[in-house]
Amino acid sequence: MLGVMNNTTRAKRERLAGFLDEMLPVLGRTERRRWGEVYTRGLLETGERKTAAGIAMHAPDGNVQGLQQFIGQSPWPWEPLRQRLAQRLTRALDPVAAWVIDDTGFPKKGTHSVGVARQYSGTMGKVGNCQVAVSLHFATDDVAVPLDFALYLPEEWLKEPRRKAAGIPDEVTFQPKWALALGLIDRALGWDVPQGVVTADAGYGNTAEFRAGLAERGLSYVVGIQASTAVWEDQGALVAPPPTGRRGRPRKKPLAVGAPVSVSALSRGWPPERWQRVAWREGSKGTLKSRFAAARVLPSHGYQHGGIKEESQWFLAEWPEGEQAPTKFWLANLPAATDLLSLVRLAKIRWWIEQGYQQLKDELGLDHYEGRSWQGWHHHVTLTMLAFGFLALEALYLKKNFWTALAPAESTA
Repeated sequence: MLGVMNNTTRAKRERLAGFLDEMLPVLGRTERRRWGEVYTRGLLETGERKTAAGIAMHAPDGNVQGLQQFIGQSPWPWEPLRQRLAQRLTRALDPVAAWVIDDTGFPKKGTHSVGVARQYSGTMGKVGNCQVAVSLHFATDDVAVPLDFALYLPEEWLKEPRRKAAGIPDEVTFQPKWALALGLIDRALGWDVPQGVVTADAGYGNTAEFRAGLAERGLSYVVGIQASTAVWEDQGALVAPPPTGRRGRPRKKPLAVGAPVSVSALSRGWPPERWQRVAWREGSKGTLKSRFAAARVLPSHGYQHGGIKEESQWFLAEWPEGEQAPTKFWLANLPAATDLLSLVRLAKIRWWIEQGYQQLKDELGLDHYEGRSWQGWHHHVTLTMLAFGFLALEALYLKKNFWTALAPAESTA
């Protein structure tokens, strides 16, 4: 795993200084820019807890009170810095393959950090005391970098006095994670960064409103779904029900080709010759490959339950050798001419994100913030993203890919 910059060369320090000179003017005052430089450099060079106190202790120009005030109290807006960083990174990393949506947990011991609650965290693999943040990443076939984060707030955090104590703005309302994800996407669309195919796991993809929100924005997607998701296998477009001649409310359900079935049942019924062995990338212990099959389907939820009616799209299933049944499932609104390898490549590109989270936390202290405020959390996360962005550019500069060394041997996500 990439280490922090303890043995920083003079040339690397000069590149960091130039990078921060480019990024930090959006903070405004010279004093803010100075503390932003000290804090970001501390995230990269401090080997211990990445707190204001920890950074100040190791930085020759550090000051605990100055850094704490800069992170927790100074009113600088974080969105312009994230936008500038996103534009800088996407220029360097283009062409984009995907915009990846995911979320990560920040374990906490107390009850006062903004957004902390007993809630499920995929990072922890269980319900625990933590914060949860939704993220949007920009991914190519070689790297992935975070573009934005949104802190998930359980409803109890939007009631007084906790809301006031944490400094949560009045305009912030409760939103489920899939709605936060759409908000991140809307902000990125406004930043004029290259668009990618949106990918997400079943925690997002199983929500029809999320898929519809992507389609309404004109975005392509490849998203995970649960095995129980019901579809019709596409045998031509569904047709509107003909008039019955009877009085009363007209029928709303389309004439379908039989009852819908779960994607699990549908894929289990496919003949063996339909499944193809596909290799999608090289892992640290060889080529990653599995068996896949795909078909055009129509999700039935909106037609059966009065919700959003979706268009025909791809259903992709994975059935690894040795398993008794297919194990993973995706929906994709990519063109009907899309080949199987392209579907698999995009479905599997999410593997970068876990490596990014690990880097952000273990090396750069994404989850080390010990303050309690809404503003402080966003400031710390933004500067952690800035430090990560510099490392991404350094990897390009040195013509070597530090993410490859982080890849887990068995990763197939």
